[in-house]
Amino acid sequence: MAEGVPEEARVDPVTTLASVEGSPPDGLLAAFDAYERALAADDQAALAAAFEPTATVLRADAGGLLVGHEAITAFRGRRGSGPVRRVVEVHARVLDDDTALIVSVNAPAGGGRGVVTQLWRRDADGGAGADAEAPAGGTWRVASAQVQAPAPAVDRRVWRVVGEPLVPGRRGDGATGTAPPADQGGGEPDRSLVGETVAVKDLFAVAGHAIGAGVPAFLDEAAPETEHASAVRLLLEAGASVTGIAQTDEFAYSIAGRNSAYGTPPNPAVPGAISGGSTSGPAAAVALGQASIGLGTDTGGSLRVPASYQGLWGLRTTHGAVDRAGLLPLAPTFDTVGWLARDADTLLRAAAVTLPAVDRPGVDQRGVDPSYVVDPSLLAAVTPEVRTAFTRSIDEAVSAGSIARPEPVALGDVAELFELFRVLQAYEAWQSNGAWITAHPGCLAPDVAARFAFGSTVSPQRAEEARVALADERRRLESLLADRVLLLPSASSAAPSLSASAAEVDAVRSATLGLTCVAGVLGAPAVSAPRLEVPVAGPIEVTQRGQSGPSRAPFEASRRLAPVGLCFVGPRGSDLALLGLAAAWPG
Repeated sequence: MAEGVPEEARVDPVTTLASVEGSPPDGLLAAFDAYERALAADDQAALAAAFEPTATVLRADAGGLLVGHEAITAFRGRRGSGPVRRVVEVHARVLDDDTALIVSVNAPAGGGRGVVTQLWRRDADGGAGADAEAPAGGTWRVASAQVQAPAPAVDRRVWRVVGEPLVPGRRGDGATGTAPPADQGGGEPDRSLVGETVAVKDLFAVAGHAIGAGVPAFLDEAAPETEHASAVRLLLEAGASVTGIAQTDEFAYSIAGRNSAYGTPPNPAVPGAISGGSTSGPAAAVALGQASIGLGTDTGGSLRVPASYQGLWGLRTTHGAVDRAGLLPLAPTFDTVGWLARDADTLLRAAAVTLPAVDRPGVDQRGVDPSYVVDPSLLAAVTPEVRTAFTRSIDEAVSAGSIARPEPVALGDVAELFELFRVLQAYEAWQSNGAWITAHPGCLAPDVAARFAFGSTVSPQRAEEARVALADERRRLESLLADRVLLLPSASSAAPSLSASAAEVDAVRSATLGLTCVAGVLGAPAVSAPRLEVPVAGPIEVTQRGQSGPSRAPFEASRRLAPVGLCFVGPRGSDLALLGLAAAWPG
């Protein structure tokens, strides 16, 4: 057996090969056995050592592709103990003396079958570097791994309940699954959403199901709803079917997408990163292709942030434009209904069947002046990568003749604006949910609990002062913008890593809310369009294998990119026209 095999691999291999091409080199099967033992024991150090310590080592599963030893090690640390499983088949294909492909079939304790495909390589220096003493024979390590686990019936990080469908949309006879159709005035019913599927955020009433608000204890005590929320019913009447009720951050009081009870929904656009919230479940369902429309809410960015993080289209509607009947409130002054989709056309059709054309003073749908403004001071809080991508997108649109150069404006002290927003939102959040929270201590994650605790300290007088000040700010901002469209990034950064600390996530949250609160204060519509991309890492090293052994050289630039939304904030009532402008943006 090769002396370079790690200590835990220096045992006789127990693996029996079901099939093999070539003669397995010394140490290969022992290294594979050692890896499986480390997985069963959740030996993080041994698992980290089993993968090549390079920036190009790969690991893929249903959640996406992780690139680099650091990303893979962080994933294992977040996941905790690995799955309990038994290897039932192993197939080896020897490529050369130092390279082999191993495909193994495993039987998880929970049932089903999984498949793991690994490219193993023997590194002469053991990954220790040129200056270190290399063990004789070299060390076998995983260079690439593809993990296929048994598919769960329901991913509880994304869905609370699903059906086939849960509620069918309007059928040919005009009926919906649980409620009669609305009076259409004798005209032809709108069937523009036939064939579309909806993931409903767990704040909206779906007849026959309780509202859970992302909190298991709240769900346990909630009674089933007797009728659909207005926003749900309108989608059903246009022909869309409800696939299921999707997860949300606890009481929707976050924009991270983390939930202490159900977990963090996956972000397929940036594996290993948070999904964004609080419309986290619907966003992930749409990004994963499990629904075509996500029905959600946006109070402080809860639609725009997950849209930005996952490369989706998202629309926060004019405040009051969509009937909120059947919606569990967070902060009614700012709560709005909206949607997510993978393309602008689907988003436009969902909005068109729900938004009013007439009969709501101040929010009737109207056109918008396609002239743009930018506040340079808003870019101070975003990452350099986002600032560069945002500026480049505008420059390219101007160069292409698509828009005139946006006029610079000064919105004023946005930090003060955000503080007024934060105070009133917290006060109203406590009024909405404080009694239940008081009666159920310890049921919320620490960060969400801290926000509610702050809300409990805001006096009615302080809240009213903030309300009056915000009304003044709204009038000032409306006069300054003069019906023009404000451009800004949808979030201050690309999606943070799942391994980011609570302090790091909170810092990103504060910076992002400084951007998103502007539309909230205005009560204005905002579209997040997936028009920006930023690098997720800097230059990486690649291994070049030759006759003289492996050497490493850097790429000129990384090509791993993460999405960021380009946000369009328009005048009140311009929702549909604003979405049209965003859809026409080049790129």
